[in-house]
Amino acid sequence: MPEQSNDYRVVVFGAGGVGKSSLVLRFVKGTFRESYIPTIEDTYRQVISSNKTICTLQITDTTGSHQFPAMQRLSISKGHAFILVYSVSSRQSLEELKPIWQTIKEIKGTELPSIPVMLAGNKCDESPEIREVSAAEGQAQAQAWGVSFMETSAKTNHNVTQLFQVHYEF
Repeated sequence: MPEQSNDYRVVVFGAGGVGKSSLVLRFVKGTFRESYIPTIEDTYRQVISSNKTICTLQITDTTGSHQFPAMQRLSISKGHAFILVYSVSSRQSLEELKPIWQTIKEIKGTELPSIPVMLAGNKCDESPEIREVSAAEGQAQAQAWGVSFMETSAKTNHNVTQLFQVHYEF
C-alpha cells in the first residue's frame, strides 16, 4: 500500500520511441517535444484531484531498453499502478510489452486484481497508412490481459489527462 493514503506510484513501461516520456511530459508540464531523447529513468510528481480527494502521483518514466532488468523489477515491486505504452504504428512495440506484463504478473501476483493497469496505444494521431495496430487489436490484447485500454496522442493531447487521472481513482 502507499506510504500515505493519497500518494501513488505510477510506472510507465514501453519500448523505446513509443512516446512514454512525451505522454508524461504532456500530462505534467503540458508540453510536447518532436525530437526523441532516450530516457534511462525519470520521476515526476503531479498532484491531481480524484474522487474529490487530492492525490499525489509519483510517475516513473522508465527506459525503453531492456538493459536494466533490476531497475524494471524494482519499479514493478514499488508500483501502485502501471501504464503499458505501445505505438499504434509499431506492432513490435506491442509485442515488447508481453514480457513486461509477465514480470508484473509474477511480482504482483495476488495483488494484481486490485492494481490499476492501462494498456495505451499512443500516436493515434498518425495517418491510417502508418498504423500497424488497430484499436480493436489493442482492445483485444487488453481484454486478454484483463486490463483497461485507451488510445492516446501526446502530440495532440488526446486522452492524456484521462490516461493518468480517470484510471487512477483509488
